[in-house]
Amino acid sequence: MLANPRQPPLRKNLQRLFLLRNIVIAAQCLTFALAYWGLELELPWAEMVAVAVLLGVVNLATWIRLHRKWPVSSMEFFAQLLVDVLALSTLLYLSGGSTNPFISLYLLPLTIAAAALPWAYTWVMAAITISCYTLLLFYYVPLPHNHEEHGSEFIMHVSGMWLAFVLSTVLIAWFVVKMGISIRERDKDLALAREQALRNEQIIALGTLAAGAAHELGTPLATMAIVTGELQDEYIDNTEFQGNISILRDQIAHCKRTLTQLLADAGQARAEDVSGQTVDLFLRQVLDKWQLMRPSAQFTYRGSGVQPAPQILNTQLLSQSILNLLNNAADASLKHIEIEVTWSHQELHLQILDYGEGLSGEAAQRAGQPFFTTKTKGQGFGIGLFLANANIERFGGKVRLTNREGGACTQVILPLIQPSI
Repeated sequence: MLANPRQPPLRKNLQRLFLLRNIVIAAQCLTFALAYWGLELELPWAEMVAVAVLLGVVNLATWIRLHRKWPVSSMEFFAQLLVDVLALSTLLYLSGGSTNPFISLYLLPLTIAAAALPWAYTWVMAAITISCYTLLLFYYVPLPHNHEEHGSEFIMHVSGMWLAFVLSTVLIAWFVVKMGISIRERDKDLALAREQALRNEQIIALGTLAAGAAHELGTPLATMAIVTGELQDEYIDNTEFQGNISILRDQIAHCKRTLTQLLADAGQARAEDVSGQTVDLFLRQVLDKWQLMRPSAQFTYRGSGVQPAPQILNTQLLSQSILNLLNNAADASLKHIEIEVTWSHQELHLQILDYGEGLSGEAAQRAGQPFFTTKTKGQGFGIGLFLANANIERFGGKVRLTNREGGACTQVILPLIQPSI
């Protein structure tokens, strides 16, 4: 049975343990045959063969269990190792105890536990194997050899073997546990690095597309501005029409400003090069801009914090990210949205509460991934939240989406500029 590389680690390790146990059972049978027919040792063979058969039955049950899709837990894997320790202890008890040269096989389940299980299981296994070894110093069926002629020298030899085993057990447990922790931390860092590299590639691709879109949209927006200006002059006496044309011209002007700033803001690669602005003024400008973009959106704003208000990085990328989050909340909300802001000298905490349907299971899991959207086709591209999250993380902040009673909550944490001492 070959382990599928896509299977969870513990399941693959249980498959490896099944194969290893088959090898151990075969080695036991070969050793029994050699001792019985070759060395003609007188041992309780019936009991020893029964232990090997029971171990084979356990391994058969493990083989059947591996054909089920149940997840393998750490406790189940640890119990499998305890079965091996119990079988080994019984065989050693029946064949000389601590004087048996195979006593060092206790290190095998210990090493497996240290490599595959959390550290707590490793130290429990170390305590169990040391206890079993210690008991076998005093309680066992002696081998058919007379060690009395060796006297105290043989006792010292067995005691030295026990001490060496204890030291080996502690060192293996400590070293392998530390090595496992280091490997897991390295894998976590590599996964984060791969995720960041993929995100950077996606942002670069989107930036290239945005630059092309800015170039292509410049001409039609200029044409729309000219046409709406002419319409406004032609229907100067129609008050209702003038109001609608004014809204349309404001939206066109906003689009033109956004496209004009797009390429310029792309050059702000270093956050340190951006000027600062007080938090309350920055938020008020963002909300004023958003109200111009979404005049129909209803919201309440509550802001509080230390005074005088600390400064935040005043960059178009950051304000655009907050605007994207506000737009997402406005699109989802059935009524209005609530914006709650608090700040200290170190951080800004922004909460956007909407009254929509909340996040589905898939949306909660995939929110922030590029090109994923819950909106109907043509209503969204699935990049607003992705870009907002990427930009906010770039400036050292965090974005978190959670469900709440009556809707969803978007939480944003942003670091503030620390005054120079």
